[in-house]
Amino acid sequence: MHAATNLAGTPPVVTRLDDFDTRSGSWAERLLFNHRPWVMLLCLLATLWLGQQAWRLTLNASFEKTIPTLHPYIANYLAHKGDLGGQGNALRIVVEARQGTIYDQRYLDTLQKISDEVYLMPGVDRPFMKSLWTANTRWVAVTEEGLDGNTVMGDSYDGSPAALAEVRANVERSGEIGQIVAGDARSSIVFAPLLDVNPKTGQALDYGALGRQIEALRAKYDGDVVTLHVTGFAKVMGDLIEGLRQVLVFFGVALVICAGVLWAYTRCVRSTALVVACSLIAVVWQFGLLALLGYALDPYSVLVPFLVFAIGMSHGAQKMNGIMQDVGRGIHRVVAARYTFRRLFVAGLTALLCDAVGFAVLALIRIQAIQDLALVASIGVAVLIFTNLVLLPILLSYVGVSPAAARRSLRDDPAFNPAAGDAGLWRLLDRFTRRGPATIALGVAALLAVAGYAVSTRLHVGDLDPGAPELRADSRYNRDNDYVTQHYAASSDILVVMVATPEDQCTRYGTLAKVDQLAWRLEQLPGVESTNSMAALSKLAMVGYNEGQLKWYELIPNDSALGGVQTRAPRELFNQGCSFLSLYVYLKDHKAETLTSVVDTVEAFIAANATATAAAAAPGRGAGPSGPSGTAAAPSERFMLAAGSAGIAAATNIVVKQAMREMLWWVYGAVVVLCWVTFRSWRAVVVAVLPLVLTSILCEALMVGLGMGVKVATLPVIALGVGIGVDYALYVLSVMLARLRAGESLSAAYLHALQFTGRVVMLTGVTLALAVGTWALSPIKFQADMGLLLAFMFVWNMVGALVLLPALAHWLLTPHRRSSCSTST
Repeated sequence: MHAATNLAGTPPVVTRLDDFDTRSGSWAERLLFNHRPWVMLLCLLATLWLGQQAWRLTLNASFEKTIPTLHPYIANYLAHKGDLGGQGNALRIVVEARQGTIYDQRYLDTLQKISDEVYLMPGVDRPFMKSLWTANTRWVAVTEEGLDGNTVMGDSYDGSPAALAEVRANVERSGEIGQIVAGDARSSIVFAPLLDVNPKTGQALDYGALGRQIEALRAKYDGDVVTLHVTGFAKVMGDLIEGLRQVLVFFGVALVICAGVLWAYTRCVRSTALVVACSLIAVVWQFGLLALLGYALDPYSVLVPFLVFAIGMSHGAQKMNGIMQDVGRGIHRVVAARYTFRRLFVAGLTALLCDAVGFAVLALIRIQAIQDLALVASIGVAVLIFTNLVLLPILLSYVGVSPAAARRSLRDDPAFNPAAGDAGLWRLLDRFTRRGPATIALGVAALLAVAGYAVSTRLHVGDLDPGAPELRADSRYNRDNDYVTQHYAASSDILVVMVATPEDQCTRYGTLAKVDQLAWRLEQLPGVESTNSMAALSKLAMVGYNEGQLKWYELIPNDSALGGVQTRAPRELFNQGCSFLSLYVYLKDHKAETLTSVVDTVEAFIAANATATAAAAAPGRGAGPSGPSGTAAAPSERFMLAAGSAGIAAATNIVVKQAMREMLWWVYGAVVVLCWVTFRSWRAVVVAVLPLVLTSILCEALMVGLGMGVKVATLPVIALGVGIGVDYALYVLSVMLARLRAGESLSAAYLHALQFTGRVVMLTGVTLALAVGTWALSPIKFQADMGLLLAFMFVWNMVGALVLLPALAHWLLTPHRRSSCSTST
């Protein structure tokens, strides 16, 4: 069954159900409408069962799901995760002294209590936790007997002035100033690496519960002595999860707006209630199926249910409008439902399949959070096929529509209202089927496309602002992050270069010299604040071995002397077997340009190091690193990217950049194929798809204007705009093609499309844009950004369907070319 055959001609008016041939229509129509009670019973049972399952659906997040685990950088990080000292998902709890400095008995006692409570929190990777009170925070000093050292908070600490003076001296000798102690000595950090699984329960770490524990800790200790600042992925996720209530409020506002505008348009309570109910049933089915499959919603996919609701409202309004107009013509409500099913089912099914494809192509991005979002959305769109294309017409065939509303629905039909054809708005839009206005519209669209493309070339991949861009700049989290950035030389944006060596060879001079050389190169970059490594510690140790003379601050080519540093080196700089080193690169932020410059420098160093090693190992070049001339010497060390929060962000940016264009090619390819299957005309496909291309270009330009980067949170919107936007074009174009094949002029065909489906396209486009536009007021910036982008896409896709589509049709679908479109019948 093709859309063209269903839409051609005017259906006969059947006022009595007994006069209707129930054997007419497609097999799908006969199967569904001839067994309406069974269909409703099955849908009722499914709703009750899936509604019960939906209560089991949880909201959580996962650190590893938000990173591209198959990227080489992340594969390196995961392979050496046990050697990295928690440089991935970690909390930084900054404990600031309200008065004075940290060298105060009340402050240190409070810090000890906080450190102990954090240590006992579920999911904390305790061996790598660090604060002034943990045993791995040590000091090293040069004495007349050589190097000496101990824990910063020694066993003899008793809070006395002498003990506090000793703590001050220990901190100054520890090298932790700027690391876990602020340069102004007014605060210190409790660093708590996190596991993805709670070892007590074996379940995924509950970020919502962890966020509440952190806030309880803040409420407990914030007072006259200290105040707390908390940063880290877990805190961001906790804040987003905690903000779910606010998200739900905006969802409720959007629902009320959609229902209110639809009722104001139809003035029919029963049909409006059914459209809203069927769209909500789709969300219930979606939640139930997700719970059955063992999935949980995360902060990135929590907005998808409203998208499913919005898509359902759009399709439901079209079905309701078709039935309402047929009832207004005197057709029996059951027959009207069947006629509407015939006319719009294929167009609606194609549109929903395009929506599903727009979501499904997100699975190509090898980031689990986006792949989960693709699954969540695809399930939601799949259930809409049953709830809004099947269940809604059947329900309306029972309850019908308000007679007064049915009569009002024909006020723009010239057959019933002779003055309707002269309606100002319809007359204005109809002008775009004529050569002059069509040429102007296409010219303006071309200029917008060129200008938009020029602006979109400045679109960056990754974050463009410091802190957590998912939250407002003035949020508590971003204020806390600003405090950390201003008071610590070592920021929370850390990139770790990993160095693998043979067993017990990590402190060889050749290896440490290369680490030191790379660290020096990185320190010259404007985005790098400092570095730390075993090479830096070894140079400091040389000073200690030589009575504190700074002229010895250098690596000496003596492997035995360098190896002696191991006994006093912090655990995070190397592993127990001395086969792994970490070079910590502390960045001023995690903006895209900062990460790119650091990654490019490290990659260039790795390539140069590999080339030098290969050249040294070539025959005739003398002895290589592992043997005499003529042997194939293997490198004694291997430099790898990347760990740390900034290293993971760099890998994510690379994956997102590679996937962005590939994703668009796939989604547009799928939309083109589905439109071709529906219309069997390349001209119709061009008319449907070109307005979407303009919207995609302008959306990217808008992102530049709003200061948004392409990242895990915003990438899905670009694909969704294509899938959702094609709905409008399909409904308008299906009616136009049917009327053209029936022999009408382009102007008459377009006017009929406007009266039958176009005004609902306009209604839903504006309504949904208003609904999601309210998200701009959300305190969660991620939701606000999504709302702005979606509102823009809803409006521009509507404009494309009502303005650009007829303008393109003038050149491609004029009556003398109808034969090229009639192959679908």
